[in-house]
Amino acid sequence: MDLTAIVTWIIFGAIVGVIARFLMPGRDPMGPFATIVLGIVGSFVGGFLAQVVFAGNTPWPPPTSGWIGSIIGAFVVLAIYRYSQGRRVVA
Repeated sequence: MDLTAIVTWIIFGAIVGVIARFLMPGRDPMGPFATIVLGIVGSFVGGFLAQVVFAGNTPWPPPTSGWIGSIIGAFVVLAIYRYSQGRRVVA
């Protein structure tokens, strides 16, 4: 993997993470690094969901999905993140 691919993944992850956080209502106290990771992981989750939905007609291992699949995957990751955090009580 060369430097161009790494920079492309970081930019793609940042854009997808920002879009997912903007479209999903509610506050998320995430920094820029967590938003980038959200977008990159969301892309892989979107590829996995495409594998499940299309009954294995996509190559295995699941490829990274396109923009829409990546945003949907980021939604799923963000929902799991919120659910795992639970409600916090500030005293």
